[in-house]
Amino acid sequence: MSKDEPRWLSASELDAWKAFSAMLIKLPAALDAQLRSDAGLNQFEYLVLAALSDAPERTLRMSELAVLANGSLSRLSHVVKRLEGHDYVRREPCPDDGRYTNALLTEEGYRKLADSAPGHVRHVRSLVLDPLEPEQIEQLRLISLQILHVMDPDLSWPDRH
Repeated sequence: MSKDEPRWLSASELDAWKAFSAMLIKLPAALDAQLRSDAGLNQFEYLVLAALSDAPERTLRMSELAVLANGSLSRLSHVVKRLEGHDYVRREPCPDDGRYTNALLTEEGYRKLADSAPGHVRHVRSLVLDPLEPEQIEQLRLISLQILHVMDPDLSWPDRH
């Protein structure tokens, strides 16, 4: 086999890949549909609000927020503009370095997140966590981190164990 020839998937690898691919497509759509229906937010907007709620003083630089929400700065800017329109988020210059812009979660935004979180958590639990055995949840975490590390070796993920 030459180095340019692909290593074809075995039957079991192909089965695993097909199941994983289907889940990658269906899960975000299902999560997004629940959030849109119950909270009037899409999943990215929810992630932005959640990341800000976890930040000190509910404030992050836009560049840091983009990384935490797993989106580009351009996409984040559009989403933050929409969230500002609902008074969920406010932007202001970074006091430490005026070249940067901070995003701040407003009280209204915090209330929106607090109202949206129970339904979202129930949905995440019912789709992802409840079907698994406890040891499978840890395996899911480890497998996810391993795959994420291949895609982004510099990514550091907080270990809450």
